[in-house]
Amino acid sequence: MKTSLIAAGLLTLAGIANAQSPVLTVYTYDSFVSDWGPGPVVEAAFEETCGCDLQFVAAGDGAALLARLQLEGSNSDADIVLGLDTNLTARAREAGLVVPHGLEVPSLDLPISWTDDAFLPFDWGYFAFVHNADMANAPGSFEELIALPDDVKIVIQDPRSSTPGLGLLMWVKAAYGDRAPQIWEGLAPHILTVTSGWSEAYGLFLEGEAEMVLSYTTSPAYHLIAEQDASKTAANFSEGHYMQVEVAAMLEGSDQPELAKQFLSFMLSDGFQSAIPTTNWMYPAVIPTDGLPEGFETLIQPSQALLKSPEDAASVRDAALQEWLTALSR
Repeated sequence: MKTSLIAAGLLTLAGIANAQSPVLTVYTYDSFVSDWGPGPVVEAAFEETCGCDLQFVAAGDGAALLARLQLEGSNSDADIVLGLDTNLTARAREAGLVVPHGLEVPSLDLPISWTDDAFLPFDWGYFAFVHNADMANAPGSFEELIALPDDVKIVIQDPRSSTPGLGLLMWVKAAYGDRAPQIWEGLAPHILTVTSGWSEAYGLFLEGEAEMVLSYTTSPAYHLIAEQDASKTAANFSEGHYMQVEVAAMLEGSDQPELAKQFLSFMLSDGFQSAIPTTNWMYPAVIPTDGLPEGFETLIQPSQALLKSPEDAASVRDAALQEWLTALSR
């Protein structure tokens, strides 16, 4: 009886302790919180230092994530948004969703300078079309892809819900400018389907439904390192590749601002950054102490990095989206 009473008392005390732990809520995209994503590793590492309960909430892909925050507004339970990119940050700022972090930012290992006072990068990469390494006549540009027989299919993501999908719009626009509508008209016959997010698209490619999928130059590293499979590669396009810089920020309505700042600072430390290469399969914003994993040196290196400023991306988004919709509706 005494043993039961003692056990019950300990459980009660544990429950009280848990109830008193502050909760930090982070909205992010689906793959980040998957079993194979960075979420579980990051959660365990941060909770060891914060005395808090870190809760990740999956909210679709990056563009869907922004839409949810805009819909919830000041009623959102989120303290941090993690997973927007520079194509979306201007819209988030204009909506009054984020506030300056006020942190001293360490030196970042990005191919661009970083001066944003609200958004902090946690990883980056280049968009690319991934294909099997033995693919015949693998294209080296958008124009070479267009010239392939129509039965060579690609899978892409919807720019209205997916950051890779929006990145593809910006890639075509940055590379071809006023010729973008013609590029989309040429690509349209090759598009097998448009998925709402990255996971669905990549799954279709792995199932053999299409020859190529919109992903990242770093995606083959997953197959090489995690599966010891060197059969996947990324097409190196001569017009250059569009960059994605993924970011996090504290939300204006956060009721845990100090804890949110602690998380953002932790995000740029080894405890977070060391998980990025082999869970999110991107380049970390700060190279970990142990460097990049073996296998990353085999990835293609674009001849030119393409990237629009957040303001330019916001200004051309609607026109680029209309060009895409027009071409795919024909």
